[in-house]
Amino acid sequence: MLRLAVPAFAALVSEPLFLLADTAVVGFLGTEPLAALSVAGSVLQTVIGLCLFLAYATTATVARRLGAGDEPGALTDGVSGLWLAGALGLLLAAATAAGAAAAIGAFDVTGAVADQAVAYLRVSAIGVPAMLVVLAATGVLRGLQDTRTPLVVIVGANLANIVLDVALVYGAGLGLVGSALGTVLAQGGAAVALVWVVLRRSRRAGASARPELRGVWSALGSGTPLLVRTATLRVVLVLATVVAATLPAASLAAQQIAVTVVAVLAYGLDAVAIAGQAIIGHHLGAGDVAATRRSTRRMVWWGVGGGVVAGVGLVALSPWLPYLFTADPEVRSAATTALVVVGLVQPVSGVVFVLDGVLIGAGDGRYLAVAGLLTAVAYVPAALAVVALGGGIGWLWVAYGLWILARAATLVWRARGTSWLRTGAVPVDAGSGGAAVAEARDAAR
Repeated sequence: MLRLAVPAFAALVSEPLFLLADTAVVGFLGTEPLAALSVAGSVLQTVIGLCLFLAYATTATVARRLGAGDEPGALTDGVSGLWLAGALGLLLAAATAAGAAAAIGAFDVTGAVADQAVAYLRVSAIGVPAMLVVLAATGVLRGLQDTRTPLVVIVGANLANIVLDVALVYGAGLGLVGSALGTVLAQGGAAVALVWVVLRRSRRAGASARPELRGVWSALGSGTPLLVRTATLRVVLVLATVVAATLPAASLAAQQIAVTVVAVLAYGLDAVAIAGQAIIGHHLGAGDVAATRRSTRRMVWWGVGGGVVAGVGLVALSPWLPYLFTADPEVRSAATTALVVVGLVQPVSGVVFVLDGVLIGAGDGRYLAVAGLLTAVAYVPAALAVVALGGGIGWLWVAYGLWILARAATLVWRARGTSWLRTGAVPVDAGSGGAAVAEARDAAR
């Protein structure tokens, strides 16, 4: 698990460096370009964030087939996922470019900021197919239990992005558009490198590099529920920001600090979840339910332990961490309150992240989608109560804690059962007749 989780953690931490590098380089251009980057970056992150299912779905699919001893089938399905990512990327690139003005207009920005944001988003749209292919290729390699290659490629792309940003923004005098172009080129290079690695391994295994309609539809079918699940997470985070915007300005600023810290902590917990996706998928593909149960218990304890360490550390540092972000005493006080609540929730968050990864690896996307919708709906009245009762930022994060507890309840209940323990190269529902179809397909292959 550590062999998979540690490189995955490093890769996850490296990914935000693209935006960090862009922010650092653009910041010296002035306030308007930086504001434009903030708005356009939010739109782009939402588009890409909703497509994370491309990585998760391919990880689970490839891990299952590899566990079943079908490496050619694993890579054929993985390559089909790459084709799906490329096709979806082209559609989203066109939609993003065409809707750039409307998307930026929704943020109620005008003048030079709006113009530069639209220009940045339209150039960035060119790189959307590459970004999605990177997600899918990373998922394939994770399913093959290789988390080191994505780490090397992502780090290399980040370094290239920094060099290209400086050269294009200042050397070529392209300004904010140069930053977008640099990221497009760096992401394109990362996509080429990862696809080359996947295709090379496919040739060695005797797998087809052509798109198989069955594989594409399978990837789309397993990915759609994960898209819904991811959307529910985004809804909760957006609603929290909307509620925070109704509070005093200091609370809204403190909300941003707390969200940033939560995002950083999530990288460590998500690394364990990624390892869980690959390990559980492999065990179930091999038909080893006992090993699946053992690995799940072990990873849950890792999640709890990691959550306890993160929580204790965060509570202990909560009075001082806000000093890294603001000099305003009122903001620091509000942020400290929020961080204490976040720290207390971390042990439960550890369980949530791990079991989320376990069930994704098991191909239990439909349950995750339904559970995500139910818990998101449950969060709404808790968040709105903060506004109605005049609660502060601390109570808003208490509502977040209740949402985490609700997610934990749905995930623990599912994990304790047996419905998700579907073995074989393809996860099929018991009694649906799908098992016979899957076996026939595998025999034909």
